[in-house]
Amino acid sequence: MGTQSPARSRRRRTPKAVLAGLGAMVLAAAALTTALTPTDARAAIPPAQDGWELVWGDDFNGPAGSLPSAENWQINTGHSYPGGPDNWGTGEIQYYTNSTDNIALDGNGNLRITALRENSGRWTSARIETHRADFKAPEGGTLRIEGRMQLPNVTGEAALGYWPAFWALGSPYRGNYWNWPGIGEFDIMENVNGLNTVWGVLHCGTAPGGPCDEFNGLGNSRPCPGATCQEAFHTYGFEWDRSVTPNEFRWYVDGEQYHRVHQGMFDAATWANMTEHAGYFLLLNLAMGGAFPDGVAGFPTPVAATQPGHSLIVDHVAVWTRGGNGSGGDNGGGSGDPGDPGQPGNPSVLHLRGNGGLGAAQSGASSATLPSAGGANHDGSPHQPQTFLAQGVNARYTGGSTRFEVFVDAGTTVANGQQVRISYDHTGNGTWDRTETYHYFATDPEPGWERYTESRGLASSTGSHADLVNGRVRVEVWNAIGNGPSTVGIGNLSTVTIPHG
Repeated sequence: MGTQSPARSRRRRTPKAVLAGLGAMVLAAAALTTALTPTDARAAIPPAQDGWELVWGDDFNGPAGSLPSAENWQINTGHSYPGGPDNWGTGEIQYYTNSTDNIALDGNGNLRITALRENSGRWTSARIETHRADFKAPEGGTLRIEGRMQLPNVTGEAALGYWPAFWALGSPYRGNYWNWPGIGEFDIMENVNGLNTVWGVLHCGTAPGGPCDEFNGLGNSRPCPGATCQEAFHTYGFEWDRSVTPNEFRWYVDGEQYHRVHQGMFDAATWANMTEHAGYFLLLNLAMGGAFPDGVAGFPTPVAATQPGHSLIVDHVAVWTRGGNGSGGDNGGGSGDPGDPGQPGNPSVLHLRGNGGLGAAQSGASSATLPSAGGANHDGSPHQPQTFLAQGVNARYTGGSTRFEVFVDAGTTVANGQQVRISYDHTGNGTWDRTETYHYFATDPEPGWERYTESRGLASSTGSHADLVNGRVRVEVWNAIGNGPSTVGIGNLSTVTIPHG
């Protein structure tokens, strides 16, 4: 996968569904934003309303012809992720590029993703995804993801094969490429073939079949309010609400709810698999052809009459939270400043940060070097580790055990093994009261992030958990075996979830 950051991954995309037979359902809801005319581009993301807090966003302001922010986005290229299925697993036929012919700011506050057809007949387009992968409803609160955009303004036969989408995938998908749909997928906006219809879909569980009826997913659809999806900007939204029982997922267009699923529809394991990881990352793409447009059209698309040169135009993408701890990823709040790696307060999810701290996610992904083990065996004993520390942590022990997602890469080095040790000082008095050393993780010699989790199992532990009162949490990562250096993903990549809240 070609990207603009160290967040390299070898991801396989499981096919998205052919969505058919979805009825329309419209319920009134309070809107954060409203549809404007096609030429209206806002200079900034709208201000927060009704208790909402903006936790991340991009308004795509910048010089005409420039790429979107490399701090916020990574660009996918080619017909697949390296090692993944052909045509992104969906049957779509375009070649994704990082060319400003296919993806660029327009200088008027918009991002344009444009589908083009070369003289050879090859279609090209673009696909981007956020570096951040921790978008999650705070405990007891609500997450809202929204994007204001105008869909490719083409209809009829000339539109056959156009497939714009705005969606989210569970973070464990990065590094384990066969766990879809269990880790969850929220299709916030899908549209095909120039139809004045928006689809909202949840993918989950197992495939085929399962609790989300894969490969269909659980979806609904409706026309865009007022002007068509192609003629005007509309705001497409998704909410994950943990303030109600049962918890809910809701889909909106211009503030009008048209789809809802809730926790009571699923078994406990299915719900946990898609909600109890670090969070989600967002994607924007304009595909051509594939299972969904072909299924709606009834024959393979695009066709000879399909017209190139039309764009998905995105005015802004934003993530909001309301209530709960307000973090958007359970990674902040409490008595300390969540932006301060030394005083994170009482979070449950701690990110490995670039300055050696543990705390709220930093903007953008980066990496830190793990020195070579030099051919020696350092299993269980930290050797020149990268160390990350949180201080001043105040949180009650809730039971359970430590969890982590640490992304590591040994490049082309053969037989490297990275190892993690996590320690707790309950009162900040300098004594590590609980220490957990996990079995090392043997990496492959292919460049790209690999996901190391607590599922490797404990190699050893000392002490027991207790409440943290001005306590400390320490994470050490090192090469336990091997003859070459490795890297560990930091910033907004690797997380430790402590059993405290």
